[in-house]
Amino acid sequence: MSVRQKKPWPRSSHSQAASDPTAVHTRALTRRSLPHPGGPSRRIVYGDRVKIALMDSGIGLLAAATAVRRLRPDAELVLSSDPGSMPWGPRTPEDVTARALAVAEAAAAYRPDALIVACNTASVRALPALRARLEPGVPVIGTVPAIKPAAAGGGPVAIWATPATTGSPYQRGLIREFADGVSVTEVPCPGLADAVEHADRAGIDAAIAAAAARTPDDVRAVVLGCTHYELVAERIRAAVQRPGLAPLVLHGSAGAVAAQALRRIGEHPAPDAPAHGSLTVLLGGREGTLTETALTYDEGRLLQAMSPAR
Repeated sequence: MSVRQKKPWPRSSHSQAASDPTAVHTRALTRRSLPHPGGPSRRIVYGDRVKIALMDSGIGLLAAATAVRRLRPDAELVLSSDPGSMPWGPRTPEDVTARALAVAEAAAAYRPDALIVACNTASVRALPALRARLEPGVPVIGTVPAIKPAAAGGGPVAIWATPATTGSPYQRGLIREFADGVSVTEVPCPGLADAVEHADRAGIDAAIAAAAARTPDDVRAVVLGCTHYELVAERIRAAVQRPGLAPLVLHGSAGAVAAQALRRIGEHPAPDAPAHGSLTVLLGGREGTLTETALTYDEGRLLQAMSPAR
């Protein structure tokens, strides 16, 4: 059986496509046929490869990358971040958008089948710009706090998020849409994402303890509204769980966005596939390796162990 060969793209193709309709059309034909945003795509067979890119300001993308790796051990992963610019939360929307576009375009140069925006801040501030720049050639999947499934349990619910996200029109809109009638407490977590990024154990413990003190005792579910928080989920559970009460339920987004990325490109989970998927790490647009801080977390070590040397 013959295999369609992919034509190489120039590194500037994504910038060019924004102003050149022919470039968009040609690129879409060589990649995927996407009927409409958010819907399943019809796979164009050009080889045996599945490649998923993930982007974040720092190591918050590890949880979603691990979720993809578990669903598709054969997938090639491209992890693109800019840890030198962390944190993005306090930055202006324009600054976040510019940095997110740079990180995304670095990943897009490796021709992924889809891009996961594994960052709540970038999803809030930059998702429209990212989609305008990269789609339809590269489907872009944003990260939304898991308020809907948390509220489905009836509450009470706490949403742990960065100070910039807590109380924002974006988060309040999600609460109105998905948690109407449910008791919801918004809990700001200053310093937690930054402490996780630097594997600052004392800083993590202090930030979690402060957030736990602001969380009502009767809360039965906690939404992890920042991808970094998923890396310390069990520490959060231990701090919030009250003796004698039912087990606390934590709601992250990693599994959902990983599954959505596969759906968008017409692929299915295959957890028993051969574990030969490669791992490319981009730091500020340059190829590197998983950082020492990334390897302090189970997710980082798992990615390294499951990824063959390049």
